[in-house]
Amino acid sequence: MENLTKEELKKQLDFQEEMIPHLDAIYNFALRLTTDPNDAEDLVQDTIVKAFRFFSSYEKGTNAKAWLFRILKNSYINNYRKKSKQPHQVDYDEVSQYYESIRSEQSETTDLEDLMYREMLDDDVTRALTQLPEDFRTVVMLCDMEGFTYEEIANMLDVPIGTIRSRLHRGRNLLRVQLLEYAEKKGYNHD
Repeated sequence: MENLTKEELKKQLDFQEEMIPHLDAIYNFALRLTTDPNDAEDLVQDTIVKAFRFFSSYEKGTNAKAWLFRILKNSYINNYRKKSKQPHQVDYDEVSQYYESIRSEQSETTDLEDLMYREMLDDDVTRALTQLPEDFRTVVMLCDMEGFTYEEIANMLDVPIGTIRSRLHRGRNLLRVQLLEYAEKKGYNHD
C-alpha cells in the first residue's frame, strides 16, 4: 500500500467530513428514483466516485447534500439515456432460473430494507408517486420528502425557480387527484 501525501490525506478527510454524512439521504433518493435497491446502490456508488473525483471543484462549507443530489440526478439521467438507446437484452439463463424458482415455490421476502421502505409509504402513495411524470416526481420528492428549498432544487436540476414552482404545483395537483380515492378509504373527508 502506497503512502498518501498530506494533500491526498487531507482530501480524503475533508471528503469524509463533508460528504459521508449524506449517504443515507442520497441512497433514499436513489431508491425512489430507481425503485430497485441494487440499481440504487450502483447509482450511489457512481455518485460518490464522481463526487470524490471532482471534490476539488466543491466549495467547502457550502451545501454538500445539494451538490451530491445534483451529481446523483445527473448520473441517473445519463444512465437512463444510455440504457434507452440500447436494445432490450434478456439473459436466457437468468430467465430460466427465475422461472424455475417461481414455479417451484412462492417465497416471502425478509429483506429488512424492503420492509422498512414499504412501511414508510403506503403502497397506494408509492404507486401514485411513481406514476407521476419524472420531472414532477423529482421536484415533489426533493421538496416535500427531502426538504430542499426551491433555490436548491433549481440549482440541482439546472432550471429556473419559476419552473420548479410550476412543476411542484402541477406535481402536487396530479398526486392529489391520484390519491383522492386513497384518502377517502383512509377516512379523509374532502368537503
